[in-house]
Amino acid sequence: MSDDPPSPRVAISNRQSTPVEEAALAELARKVLLDDGLTAGELSLSFVEEDEMSELHERYLGEPGPTDVLAFAQDDPDLLGDVIVCPAVASRQNRDLPAELRLLVAHGTLHLLGYDHHEQEERARMWERQERHSGVRVPLDEAAHMDRS
Repeated sequence: MSDDPPSPRVAISNRQSTPVEEAALAELARKVLLDDGLTAGELSLSFVEEDEMSELHERYLGEPGPTDVLAFAQDDPDLLGDVIVCPAVASRQNRDLPAELRLLVAHGTLHLLGYDHHEQEERARMWERQERHSGVRVPLDEAAHMDRS
């Protein structure tokens, strides 16, 4: 029997070639979930190539081309959802790829928790949380950067 407190699980799938800090990014996602009060369930965190991201982006959002992050919430307390990140796209958005990946993982995980950024007030609430967790600041007026998830 473990004395560790209950904690959500993060399953990793890395189907792309850019080096990423899988364990650190999984831990970041887990901390975002814990900070919002989740103590159970599983989140799937996938890193994919541009062609796979393009297919998903078009199939589920009807938009052509790859995007940086997609988040798909599940209606199941045991399966929280999927956060899918494309490091190749992320690397073109920020020269500091590790920082951009932290931002995208935090952003996608917050979407699974129900956060959104369509309205200014929602965006401010979400941006505060993603900055706190990722350590990356995105000005509120740069919402276009994150509007693709």
